[in-house]
Amino acid sequence: MDMRWSLKELYSSFDSKEFREDLENLDKLIANINESARYLTDNKDNFKQTDMVKTLEDKLHNDLDVDDVLERLHSFAGLTNSTDVENADSIKYLQILDDKIVKMTDANIKFNKWIGSLPDLDQLINKSNFLKEHAYHLHEIAKKKDYLLSDELELMYAKLQQTGSSAWVRLQSNIISTLMVDIEENGETHQEPLPVVRNMAYDNNADLRKKAYEAELKSYKQVDQVIAASLNSIKGEVITMCQQRGYKSPLEMTLLNSRMEESTLNAMLEAIKEALPEFRKYLQRKAELLGHKNGLPFYDLFAPMGQADMTYTYEEAKDFIVKNFAKFSQKLSDFAKHAFENKWIDAEPRKGKRGGAFCSSIHSLGQSRILSNFTGSFSDVSTLAHELGHGYHSHVLNSQTSLNAGYPMPLAETASIFCETIINNSVLEGASPEQIFTLLEGRISDSTQTIVDIYSRFLFESTLFEKRKEFDLTVDQLKDAMIQAQKEAYGDGLDSNFMHPYMWACKPHYYYVEANYYNFPYAFGQLFALGLYAEYQKRGKSFLEDYDKLLEATGKNDISDVTKLMGIDVNSIDFWRASLKVIVDDIHKFLEVSEK
Repeated sequence: MDMRWSLKELYSSFDSKEFREDLENLDKLIANINESARYLTDNKDNFKQTDMVKTLEDKLHNDLDVDDVLERLHSFAGLTNSTDVENADSIKYLQILDDKIVKMTDANIKFNKWIGSLPDLDQLINKSNFLKEHAYHLHEIAKKKDYLLSDELELMYAKLQQTGSSAWVRLQSNIISTLMVDIEENGETHQEPLPVVRNMAYDNNADLRKKAYEAELKSYKQVDQVIAASLNSIKGEVITMCQQRGYKSPLEMTLLNSRMEESTLNAMLEAIKEALPEFRKYLQRKAELLGHKNGLPFYDLFAPMGQADMTYTYEEAKDFIVKNFAKFSQKLSDFAKHAFENKWIDAEPRKGKRGGAFCSSIHSLGQSRILSNFTGSFSDVSTLAHELGHGYHSHVLNSQTSLNAGYPMPLAETASIFCETIINNSVLEGASPEQIFTLLEGRISDSTQTIVDIYSRFLFESTLFEKRKEFDLTVDQLKDAMIQAQKEAYGDGLDSNFMHPYMWACKPHYYYVEANYYNFPYAFGQLFALGLYAEYQKRGKSFLEDYDKLLEATGKNDISDVTKLMGIDVNSIDFWRASLKVIVDDIHKFLEVSEK
């Protein structure tokens, strides 16, 4: 079965007629937006209500047209680059497209400030069905008006960003994607791409896991100074712009962009802190079972447990996912089957391909593309299900315009982790006692990552932002900050002599300029999805229609309003405690079974 995706649905090549035509069309659309902004500047003081309504409608239609073309062009360049980071054409066109986006900055700022200044925005919206459909989007623009700089400064920042943070992001991605690691196997040393070596953490061979961990950490020494410079530059830029715009902190900016209340985050983090001792019991017991006395060394954090053979071919993974998705929803199953059979997935690890996994929505095509690095473990199967969940979320949102399809970070993980939960529960059906033990431990291990490790990443990023206000952090200071964050989150569950001081170097989430603190959304998604799954277990098939409605609402509502559709109050610590109890109950089962 083909393990590489197809991008021909976008374009056959960078030299294709269609790609060239869309580039030219984008220029025309940008010129149209800029002309509309000039007209707005010259005439807004004389607008009647009918003029204002038409101007708002025209602005949104222009944005939709630009979204459509720009998304296709950027997806083709970005997806090409993600599997071949040294591809010269993809690098060139990503930069060209970024430059074209900058050319719209001045016009967009003028429109956004004008929208934010309208005293009768609701009255104008109520005069047009099209504006009513996009009311949330317009109100969100108005709400952020006070954080905008002057037109000149906004334009300058957009231009400087291309040679500033955006360039640092590309540098870090290229370095990590092309980093080759010296690894010794069977008495011989050879080189493997970093993602391949990191995946060895799941290998059954304990000696190989440790060697891979040591080789990985050693490899970073070749590049850590450059990556540290990238991280310091990106975070320094974020801090500066937050201060200039009037945000109290990068976290406040993130919460506003996430459509999330600080009380929601605080309730979730408090519940997580309460549950940490239970996760540490699991880690300590796993360490004992693997023969360790001082907690679990990082190189065994993902060690498979038990004697059960839980490996899959790619074909077997596909069949398993499609079959078990159908038990929840035939619509979801059909979507997954279509994604596999129509080459929406690039699953083969190889040199030049970025590590990890992601799903990229192409709203204009009604399609998605999924990247993973599949090596056959059940964790890889679960990852495929996770990314297909993202794809299904986008599939449901195809009924919305692109302006109503952009959901915030915390809700981005809802469908993905829900799909993981389906697969993780399904695999337990008919499993042998040995397999149940292996699967139960694997499920707790995954939850430990989305709760405990994510908490450590939140702590690290908070420390990083605080210290970066004063100075650039050295490599050693970044490593120390990461170790301290891991100690605070994992406690005595991890062996303090074998932690991962370079987690800041390999995780791309720290380098997302427009998405800082891309860590707590995973914990939110995990726990919210568990709450949703509990609701599904209570309601059965009647849950499905409401579930799709919830996903459809994620692009045009605040988080608390979306969750209320299912009767969930995310500002209540009791909700988060209840979701965490599901994981804690698994831990207690594991502790009980492991004693036998």
